[in-house]
Amino acid sequence: MILIRKAVKEDASVIENLYTELEKDGVFYQPEHFVLSKTGERSQQLESILSSDSQVMFVAENNGRVIGFAHVLFAKAKPFSCLKPQSNIYLQDLVVTESCRNRGFGTQLLNAAKQYGIEKGADFFRTQVFPGNVAGLRFYERNGFSTKMITIESPLK
Repeated sequence: MILIRKAVKEDASVIENLYTELEKDGVFYQPEHFVLSKTGERSQQLESILSSDSQVMFVAENNGRVIGFAHVLFAKAKPFSCLKPQSNIYLQDLVVTESCRNRGFGTQLLNAAKQYGIEKGADFFRTQVFPGNVAGLRFYERNGFSTKMITIESPLK
């Protein structure tokens, strides 16, 4: 049975392993920007997430085993005259361990994040996905996301 709940400090080692899976995707899709974290670094970051008023981490448990997480941040629009005074939630990271994908767990994590946004009074939900991650793009589109802006970059070195 699946359970979606807020992460706790005791989840740190499992979250560390899940981040490794996520980081491997980052290294695969954009090796110019991503490296694998050193062991223990993500566990330390979890403590700051858990103590924050503007971010949350949800975990998905399947029969008592944590198999995924969603890290969500709440943000208000920058105070520029051309921007509507809106707030949003931003999905920083979402991962379900590879052996448990395509069973609806990611959608349940996304729904928990959406509910968090509603409770915080956010106007919209935003995230990013690697352009080459076709399965990820399909997942987000199935869950109501659409392309609003494309990030472009140029190396300086």
